[in-house]
Formats: sequence, structure tokens, C-alpha cells
Amino acid sequence: MIQGQDGGADSPGGPAGDVYDWYQRGVKLLEEGSPAAAASLLERAADAEPGSRSIREALARAQFNSKRYAEAIDSFRWIVNANPAEDYAHYGLGMALWRIGDIEGAQEPLAVAAAMRPDLRHYVSALTQIRATLHARQA
Repeated sequence: MIQGQDGGADSPGGPAGDVYDWYQRGVKLLEEGSPAAAASLLERAADAEPGSRSIREALARAQFNSKRYAEAIDSFRWIVNANPAEDYAHYGLGMALWRIGDIEGAQEPLAVAAAMRPDLRHYVSALTQIRATLHARQA
């Protein structure tokens, strides 16, 4: 799972605990509705464990929920590049692109997410809305 590279020793001025503690606290803060605080801890965890997809997904969610869409795009794109089968990362990437106004860019990742999980109504709904917007702009 997720282990600290520093053997659990805290750096001066940093949060207490190891990488797994930061991840757990970050996820809890996210669940409790404090995405900015969660992002701060999760950024530190991602710096310590740059290859962890679970940390990166939690970070992307925290960035998105704290309206840091450009950063969320980078994090979701990292996940998609690391594992193209991650439907939630495609969905998150599409939603973050949509939030910054890149409607055309949002279409592909939302289409991939909806194709991977057509049973998830919010994936299909987001894609339908994006396509309707693009169609209306062309008309």
C-alpha cells in the first residue's frame, strides 16, 4: 500500500505522521467537506509517493472540490495516462475541463467514461449535456 519514504519521520514544519497518515487524514477531510485542507495534505503525500494512484485520485478530487480545476486536470490526466482503464479519472478529467470552459476537450474523456460505465447515470448525463451544448453551438 502507501508507505512513507522517510520511515515516518516528520520534516520540520510538516504534518505529523507518515504518508499513509497524510493520505488517510486527507481522505477524511475530503469526506467531511474540507477539500482545500484535504488537498494540502494530499499534495504532500503525492510529493512523497509520486507513483501512488490512490493518493493522486484523492488529490484530484480535493482539487476539483476546492475549485482548483486546472490542477485537478493535471492530476486526473496523470491517472488516465498511468492507467487508461480508470473510468472515474476519465470522468473527473472531463468534468474539470468542462468547469474551465473547455467543452470540446471535455467530450472525449466523458465519452470514454460513459462507454466504460454506461450504468452510471451521472457519466451518461454529463456526456449528454456536453454534446447538447456542442450541438447548440454549431446550430
